[in-house]
Amino acid sequence: MQPRTFFALALLAGIAGAGVAFAAPASAQTGGAVAPGAAPPAAGVPGVATLAADGSAIPPTDAPRAVRKAINAANKIRFKPYRWGGGHRRWKDKGYDCSGAVSYVLHAAGLLKAPMPSGPLASTWGAPGIGRWITVYANGGHAFAVIAGLRWDTSAVGEALNSGSGPRWRTTARSPAGYRARFAPSLG
Repeated sequence: MQPRTFFALALLAGIAGAGVAFAAPASAQTGGAVAPGAAPPAAGVPGVATLAADGSAIPPTDAPRAVRKAINAANKIRFKPYRWGGGHRRWKDKGYDCSGAVSYVLHAAGLLKAPMPSGPLASTWGAPGIGRWITVYANGGHAFAVIAGLRWDTSAVGEALNSGSGPRWRTTARSPAGYRARFAPSLG
């Protein structure tokens, strides 16, 4: 079974249990790259980023330039602490909040000119729906992104072991319930 198909089916099974029903293509991003307890995919899987032992993400071999730039930017701030309002006054900050961390990677990818709080990310950034490469999930109180199958999030929701507060790559899925999914049409 293709990795993206597995991830989409795993997410849909979780959503169906939560009483949310919608159809998504098998290649849709899922909110996380690996089911809890499962091994991450091998490096070099087309369309799927991999997580290195040092906590950095390795872009997929077929990732567009903008996606590689987003992943590389996230890798630069992946150990910064959570800081409310961080990343909103300046791109390079001492810490980042959820929307500041998402804004940082979108800016690096050339998809955002100025930082946005989670509410506007949910309603005005990009287009509604799930993207092939980058999907932002946001509501009035939180934002996270899925980039090439890995969750970029300041919250460790769904993780058995907390890998730290602040912007980090997360390998576990997070339910999209209560969030609006938005994507960059230029990336599909």
